[in-house]
Amino acid sequence: MKNTHDTDYLNYLEGFITENRRDAFLKILAQRSRHFVVAIEDVYQLHNTSAVLRTCEVFGVQELHVVEEKYGKKIDKEIALGAQKWVDVDRYNTTTECINQLKSRGYKIIATSPHAEAADLDDFDITERAAIFFGTEKKGLTQEVLDQADGFIKIPMLGFTESLNISSSAAIIIQNISQRLRKSNIKWQLTEEELLEKRIDWTQKSIKDIDFITQRYLDRQTV
Repeated sequence: MKNTHDTDYLNYLEGFITENRRDAFLKILAQRSRHFVVAIEDVYQLHNTSAVLRTCEVFGVQELHVVEEKYGKKIDKEIALGAQKWVDVDRYNTTTECINQLKSRGYKIIATSPHAEAADLDDFDITERAAIFFGTEKKGLTQEVLDQADGFIKIPMLGFTESLNISSSAAIIIQNISQRLRKSNIKWQLTEEELLEKRIDWTQKSIKDIDFITQRYLDRQTV
């Protein structure tokens, strides 16, 4: 029987959306990347998690990983402004689980920290796939992340203030590395398989009666 992960299914679904929406998906997905992903650890203020999610969406980061060991387990939709539909959000009960998952996929763990040996943002090596970790507003990243980190990154600061709000830090770092990545010769784009997956996912989210439409598609297929 046909499945719902192939081009035939996508072609069928695209008959239920406008050409403009289909073309918008293609244009935006051409700028999406999993070369860098973002991870946030036990952020106390929910609106900051939502703001980071929105920043990921704006600058083409396709994945946000959220450790919820201590605090809230939902995204503030008013702040995210629909970004949760277009960015893949993975949630974890522990930092260990998050780190292990990302390392198993070949990501370097990069801790944002004012650590003396941290690379200045403009000097950060963008060639390797990396998960950029941001910590809580009050205490920063846990010792576990710092101990497991493959590298450190910091934003140079010239004033009396020694730290930035997490949403501000994330916006600065994500914009910087995303811009540099797209000016490089690095293969940062989604794979063909990933593009197909996201085109199906986004098209499904654009169709009101998707369960009925999908079942009708499956009913038409032969075993």
